Amino acid sequence: MTTALPLPDFAHERVEVSTGRRSGLFIAVALHSSVLGSALGGARLWTYPHWSDALGDALRLSAAMTLKNAAAGLDAGGGKSVIGLPEGTVLDADRRRAAFLDLGDAVESMGGLYRTAEDVGSTTEDMLVVSERTAHVVGLPDAVGGSGEPAGPTSLGVYASLAATLERVVGSDDVRGRRITIAGLGQVGGRLAERLAAEGAVLTVTDVNPDKRALAAQLGAAWVEPGDAHFVPADVFVPAGIGGVLTDDVIDALDARAVCGPANNPLADRSGADRLAARGVLYAPDFVVNGGGVIYLDLTAKQLGSRESIMARVAGIGDTLRRVFDEADSRGVTPLAAAEGLAAERLRTGAGALV
Repeated sequence: MTTALPLPDFAHERVEVSTGRRSGLFIAVALHSSVLGSALGGARLWTYPHWSDALGDALRLSAAMTLKNAAAGLDAGGGKSVIGLPEGTVLDADRRRAAFLDLGDAVESMGGLYRTAEDVGSTTEDMLVVSERTAHVVGLPDAVGGSGEPAGPTSLGVYASLAATLERVVGSDDVRGRRITIAGLGQVGGRLAERLAAEGAVLTVTDVNPDKRALAAQLGAAWVEPGDAHFVPADVFVPAGIGGVLTDDVIDALDARAVCGPANNPLADRSGADRLAARGVLYAPDFVVNGGGVIYLDLTAKQLGSRESIMARVAGIGDTLRRVFDEADSRGVTPLAAAEGLAAERLRTGAGALV
């Protein structure tokens, strides 16, 4: 279940809301900006208390994608789609297929202004179903010649960001012996945990799925309940699950020197960035940290470079974050404000100009 948050301000180019004619499920496709080109953002399948919460998630996530794609230097706008499940809904295979066929129709209705991909709750196989109804989808399975699962590139970008963050707070980018708490062991968080464990980090992990305890044991990581992760003393706290987890209460109790993770919109309110700064906690903006997946998907779909060069571009996220930290220091603002300024500059410059 996601955290219910107030609807954000509406600043979108176009939003399509429908009830899937096959699945009967709520579907929202939110196009926030196409200033830099056809928007790119994944399709989230998630349970919400009310359809308005699913809509709010689509609006927030699509706006974040504009920032993410701009900060990453992509010629791509920001968009997102959400399939909202009522509480207690369990999809069988037929209804799941119906839901993604419905999503394909919704994406097609945007006329190419928005491209979708897998996201939380969806898979590359689901995107193959979407492709039956629209060509505006990326990240299809490897088996059919697609670019495959983007979680690996996303995880690489998060690792590079984590190294840059450690460099700022402890003076070295070496993760060995550093205390790192990961809240969320999904596709990205799990990959990150495996790499950090292999490199000697001292890990504390958690997930809403108790079955993930097995991964914790395998990695030799300490396990805590999800609601207690922020109490654990850490060099870096890594939110890697749902958004909105950094509420005022959590920030005030957070026992970490920095926050750096792949979760979209981890701040329950933008003011949380100031609250973290007031406590001396370094915040690495999520839309910079988690940009590896969209860099990989967009450049691969457009055939802009070899896999090696594209992955080098993903690893460069660490340098982008260093630039953000430098800008924040020189201007006396939070890293969030500095990162937003970086994205705004790219949006002013327009497509074709790399940051």
